[in-house]
Amino acid sequence: MSATHLNCGYVPLIDSAPLIIAKELNFAAEEGLELTLTPQPSWSALRDMLALGHLEAAQMLAPMSVAMSMGLGGLSAQIDALMVLSVNGTIIGVSQDMSKAMGDVPFADPTLNAEALLAAAKGKLRVGVPFPFSMHRLLFEYWLSDKAAEAGIEIEIVTTPPPRMADALENGLVDVFCVGEPWGSVAVARGVGRLILPSSAIWQFAPEKVLAVRHEWANENPETCGSLMRAIYKAARWLDTGSNKPLAVDILSRSAHLDLPDTVIDPAISNSLSPDMGLPGEHVENFLIFNRHAANFPWRSQAAWIAARLNADAEGIETAKKSFRSDLYRQHLSTIGADMPGASEKLEGSMRHATAVASTRGHLILGPDAFFDGKIFDSGQEV
Repeated sequence: MSATHLNCGYVPLIDSAPLIIAKELNFAAEEGLELTLTPQPSWSALRDMLALGHLEAAQMLAPMSVAMSMGLGGLSAQIDALMVLSVNGTIIGVSQDMSKAMGDVPFADPTLNAEALLAAAKGKLRVGVPFPFSMHRLLFEYWLSDKAAEAGIEIEIVTTPPPRMADALENGLVDVFCVGEPWGSVAVARGVGRLILPSSAIWQFAPEKVLAVRHEWANENPETCGSLMRAIYKAARWLDTGSNKPLAVDILSRSAHLDLPDTVIDPAISNSLSPDMGLPGEHVENFLIFNRHAANFPWRSQAAWIAARLNADAEGIETAKKSFRSDLYRQHLSTIGADMPGASEKLEGSMRHATAVASTRGHLILGPDAFFDGKIFDSGQEV
């Protein structure tokens, strides 16, 4: 039987690793897929390619898939998030000028870094993010917007493609950036930026990227949809096996899909980031998760949180929930032994420690998902 050809778009970031590993280690081939990975220069280009049908599937910013389904921004389309590709993995950093003005602030402390950043700002903070509908922007604003407003500081969002973030810092176009790895570490390696806060310090379990397809494509191609999900799940599970991490760095650095050296790939994979040039790496617990703690499960409550941050009404939140296809996840991945949570929604932010929950196989432990401010989001409450 001939393989089914599938075009999948991605942006060259470390968290595209499940797609790359699925292809390079033949998880896709074993599922009968000929997977072609097509790099995109920006998130808007990827959005348009998927919406217009030039791609069957894509790595996508989790809020982008929700926004498209809600009809927000640019080309809208009914998009299904089949599964989460990665949790966390974003880093916040500042220019060297801003770093000097902030002084010596402990890495990864959300409260002290917020205070120092606002104290160093001169009326405005220009913040580079890869796309308006991104977890980068939502988390940054969740962390700082209210405090900035109280301090009379304007936050200007500057959309900047990830590979151009270090250039934007060096050229004085942004003061702060929020970007996926390796581009934070690239800014450090070039001596133009300092890292101050991982996104996991804001929300300990934020869905960063999803595997996205058009809704009608998922309906018309159920077998191919299932094959793709199983291949990606196996790749994500392989990536989160500790003994595989050195080999993962080697494969990703040799792969033409990223075109990056192992020195800038390793920090995210090993969860050890150097905040500034010449400093040793600092361990960041759960900096980037591919599979552990049910990372791949598309929680509908996470989609609701995203929609709420996009100021959706009750109808919009329901649309967002439906776009996170926990039903297809259960259907296609239970056959390969994936442990399924008993519910498809949960109280976001309620777990401060790893917690055992009811599941189909009885072995599921969810990781901590607390917000930095201690708030809990209930996706079932009235908007």
